[in-house]
Amino acid sequence: MITFCLPQLPYDYEALKPAISAETLRYHHDKHHLAYINTLNRLIKGTEFEDSELIDIVRHSKGTIFNNAAQVWNHTFYFEQFGVYTPIQGQLAEQIVRQWGTVDKFKEEFVAAGVSQFGSGWVWLACDKDGELSILTESNAGNPLTKGYIPLLTFDVWEHAYYIDYRNQRADYLNALWNIIDWRIIEDRYMFFFDY
Repeated sequence: MITFCLPQLPYDYEALKPAISAETLRYHHDKHHLAYINTLNRLIKGTEFEDSELIDIVRHSKGTIFNNAAQVWNHTFYFEQFGVYTPIQGQLAEQIVRQWGTVDKFKEEFVAAGVSQFGSGWVWLACDKDGELSILTESNAGNPLTKGYIPLLTFDVWEHAYYIDYRNQRADYLNALWNIIDWRIIEDRYMFFFDY
């Protein structure tokens, strides 16, 4: 049986301030993320998924197994994209400008989508097999993988992601995240799937 473990953060707890505080990281990563992992390990024991890779569980499971598997995948993906800010460049930047006109317009629409997501969920930048980009919102544990899209970037809009630092000001939280995105990671995710 595969046992999933909490990935170590690729930065220290103070590294994302002021966008994300150390206190938020300790709750969000060390408690919420870990709880999804522990629950998933318990749920898959003795099922068809006990020897499956996480991405396959997300793509093929339903119900509580899906909810916990997707939250493990989503959170890992979310935490991995942060670090020292780097600007958008390369093929991804060109595609964003091609579709939205400017990077600022893309960011504005992305934040607006995240603010308008009712209740808990995620806002995603994803692409299709042709490299066309989309801004998608998903409720609860939703993930674009289940709809045939390739996730590139995500902002968590569950309240536990931002309430300590921003209270009910979701837009302030979403806008602050742009300051800690390492766009080299997002570009690598994009280029991994396409041979330009």
